[in-house]
Amino acid sequence: MTDQVERRTLARYLEEHNLKHTKQREAILAVFLNIQGHVTSEDLYRKVREEHPHVGYTTVYRTMKLLCEAGLASERHFDDGITRYEIEHEHHDHLVCTRCGKIIEFDCEMIESAQERIAKGHDFRVLRHRHELYGHCSSCRDDR
Repeated sequence: MTDQVERRTLARYLEEHNLKHTKQREAILAVFLNIQGHVTSEDLYRKVREEHPHVGYTTVYRTMKLLCEAGLASERHFDDGITRYEIEHEHHDHLVCTRCGKIIEFDCEMIESAQERIAKGHDFRVLRHRHELYGHCSSCRDDR
């Protein structure tokens, strides 16, 4: 998606749900779209405040919930208990370092096809899934 598509998606969602279209929501969306990777609401709040010091934490938090509902963001809960957000895009899986918190996105057709084959073998229809591998990244491994 491009920034314009996301802005139109947000505008349509707000209109359909009789919600106000505010400059604060636009600002939060713009900052969020420029952040790479997975971001906490606290990290996003700090970034938003750099450009828009009048925006409060609660507004950022509520806007992120709204962006998830609108299909523009995904909420992620890894083992550390911290909620992170990422731009909603094609399916992918995660490698999560339990020492430094680094999160690496990957996709693997072999894993995806194995999951489909397993589900089919059990006459099971998968609606969604998450695949997360936890360990230590190359910078944190003891065996380097």
